[in-house]
Amino acid sequence: MSIQFAGLREMLDSISRERNLPKSLVQDALKEALMKGYERFRRTQQINDHFEEDYFENFEAELDIEEEGFRVLAVKRIVEEVESKDHEISLREVQEFDPEAQPGVEVVVDVTPDKTEFGRMAAIQTKQVLAQKLRDQQRKLIQEEFQELEGTILQARVLRFERQSVIMAVQSGFGQPDVESELLKRDQLPNDNYRANATFRVYLKKVSEGSHRGPQLLVSRADAGLVVYLFENEVPEIQEEIVRIVAVAREANPPSRYVGPRTKIAVDTIERDVDPVGACIGARGSRIQAVVNELRGEKIDVIRWSPDPSNYIANALSPARVEEVRLVDPEERQAHVLVPEDQLSLAIGKEGQNVRLAARLTGWKIDIKDFAKYDREAEDAAMAEVLEKRQAEQAERDLANAEEAALEAQYAAEDALWELDRVAKLAAAAPAVAEEEVELESVDSADVAVEETVEVAELEAVETDEAVESTADTSADEAVDVDEDDVAEAE
Repeated sequence: MSIQFAGLREMLDSISRERNLPKSLVQDALKEALMKGYERFRRTQQINDHFEEDYFENFEAELDIEEEGFRVLAVKRIVEEVESKDHEISLREVQEFDPEAQPGVEVVVDVTPDKTEFGRMAAIQTKQVLAQKLRDQQRKLIQEEFQELEGTILQARVLRFERQSVIMAVQSGFGQPDVESELLKRDQLPNDNYRANATFRVYLKKVSEGSHRGPQLLVSRADAGLVVYLFENEVPEIQEEIVRIVAVAREANPPSRYVGPRTKIAVDTIERDVDPVGACIGARGSRIQAVVNELRGEKIDVIRWSPDPSNYIANALSPARVEEVRLVDPEERQAHVLVPEDQLSLAIGKEGQNVRLAARLTGWKIDIKDFAKYDREAEDAAMAEVLEKRQAEQAERDLANAEEAALEAQYAAEDALWELDRVAKLAAAAPAVAEEEVELESVDSADVAVEETVEVAELEAVETDEAVESTADTSADEAVDVDEDDVAEAE
């Protein structure tokens, strides 16, 4: 028996076409939805019964595409006496159809309910579960497609606005519909004009997993990866690996609205005849201008990377002119940068942006100092005091670690001595135990021998008694014979 499902084939084709899913995935989703509907139907019919979570695991829905219907089948085990009618079937009932059936064998039974009994609530449940399963399948396909594209640049089109986020459409594979992505407020550029159908290049930050609401793809216009891509796209020397990008520091959303977005990028080359900075800027600034236009006027500083920290820090503070860089604490990567008085504001930057980006780019803590007012002796004395204090703290930590190690070694030695003492005691007690065991074995052997001797003696005594009795009986018989002869002679 099957429940008729009018328009089943057309519905499967329509869902497959609209959601761009393979028909097999749509059929699997429909089967799961029908099973959830059947479970709802059973729980409604037997509202007082308690069903475990895996109670219906032996049930499955089967689609009949040709006849446009479906059935519910259950796998049941043949038994003599049925305890669970949903999981077992009696041998006598099966033998009516198969006389050779044996207990323990599993059979498939059609348990499809009547269409009128299936109920409206079960049908609603089926529809809801189907929609959820289809969404899950779509999310899974999106995840599989875009997982390998994380960290790359995509072309996106503005669809709508949700709160402070921008929902954008990202092109999927050939012939596939667009996929929604989300551009959060913190990933937007302040100079961008997000309007409907406007297109932007975006950086794919993350492909979300799971079944949470909202777009799966998180994109960004503020990530440093976007700047790297734009330079790679505009500078052929970077594509050919003649020039390499060593580090990037970007502040696309400054903490103050009075400060604009800015990026510092460090480049280097192994070719003596190539100027890496000039290659990135291009003739009359054509290459860097293309990047600036894409980023809507963002300021970009291209500096030369150097293995010498002093030169690297001085370059990173461009466009300020640096007189001297003092690496006052290389261990903590702390440096004092001395600049002329008229370069102080330029080196620090508006609200500290320039020195902040330089510190991120180089990885050093940078203090900007006035070259004319810099007191070397005082700074050296203060740094020496800091170093002395640090050395003292390090010595205290080393001493504490040494004491802790010595204490652990003492505990380990005590444990080893205790173990040796235990082993020695066991070794000393072993011969005595062995002698006792030998003595016990000797006593047991003697007792056994005595018992055997007593038994032999008793047997011999019994045999002797029997022999004596036999001899006495013989003598008595002979005496009686002699007496009878004497009487006969006398007569």
